Amino acid sequence: MKHRRISARRAAVAGAGIAALVAAGATFQSANASEAPKTTGPETLSAVAAGKLASTLAEDLGAGAAGAYYDAKTESLVVNVLDEKAARAAEAAGARARVVRNSLTALENARAALRRDAAVPGTSWVTDPAANKVVVTADRTVSKAEWARLAEVVGKLGSTAELRRTAGEFKPFVAGGDAITGGGGRCSLGFNVVKDGEPYFLTAGHCTESVPAWSDPSGEVVGRTEVSRFPGDDYGLVAYTADVPHPSEVNLYDGSAQPVTGAAEATVGMRVTRSGSTTQVHSGTVTGLDATVNYGNGDIVSGLVQTDVCAEPGDSGGPLFSGSDAIGLTSGGSGDCTSGGQTFFQPVTEALSATGTRIG
Repeated sequence: MKHRRISARRAAVAGAGIAALVAAGATFQSANASEAPKTTGPETLSAVAAGKLASTLAEDLGAGAAGAYYDAKTESLVVNVLDEKAARAAEAAGARARVVRNSLTALENARAALRRDAAVPGTSWVTDPAANKVVVTADRTVSKAEWARLAEVVGKLGSTAELRRTAGEFKPFVAGGDAITGGGGRCSLGFNVVKDGEPYFLTAGHCTESVPAWSDPSGEVVGRTEVSRFPGDDYGLVAYTADVPHPSEVNLYDGSAQPVTGAAEATVGMRVTRSGSTTQVHSGTVTGLDATVNYGNGDIVSGLVQTDVCAEPGDSGGPLFSGSDAIGLTSGGSGDCTSGGQTFFQPVTEALSATGTRIG
């Protein structure tokens, strides 16, 4: 290591575990009486603004809302509703309404049934607002007997659930190697944060689990683990112990960095980018929220952001971002950056709130 710089630019962080990700926030400005009249079609919105509008409409519509997602092609928010009254309210707020069959309550009941009757290692389930159902995915380790069991459970759920197979294997992303290490493994630094005026960084909880100290490639300790949450959640907080720079930025691996100024919630359809110490920078789309992944050995993590961004071992804990907003920490998934696959991220807003930290 030529420079004493521990930051998202030097994205390698110790531990053994899953890649992490940060959640992104959104802002939406509503028109006031002095502005021009609203057009009849849905408003053109950024993904971040659409996320804020989706949250507002979920509260306003109550039981009439059934999920939402961002349509990147039309740059509009699509809101699932259960009746025409809710559709009119959503459209008046600037969204595109779509009347669907399944309510959020029905989808949550399906998820509860899956948790109770289909806790099979090597599976994930996520609510897909575009499909208006819970999508259950089984990886290649799921046996024929387990597949039959899943098919039976999903079949009883009718239109609220769908079963799919992936050729990959759901697992935490772990690798030994250089970069910043701890406990014999390598991970990626997520985001530099501040707590009570002191510098820290966030990474994956499966990385920090049972790893008290973190070292740079020279072997010198640069931080100590203060918080580690895994399974259930997947985030860890490390306090800097070495006097090194800690800018709020992400390494883009092209000689430049992306400044990070805040955190935001993810929105289905949002365009996102991930940086990691193994595969560097890759981009894709948020495909689901509140995902549950059963990595096996009792390692079940819930509340994750699902994406089609690729990742590999050693990318664990690395940052997921959208522009200057932190979205999540890389947790794990299936596939690689040759064949593709799914990658799941711990929402960063939850990690920030739980640890009392802020992007800084």
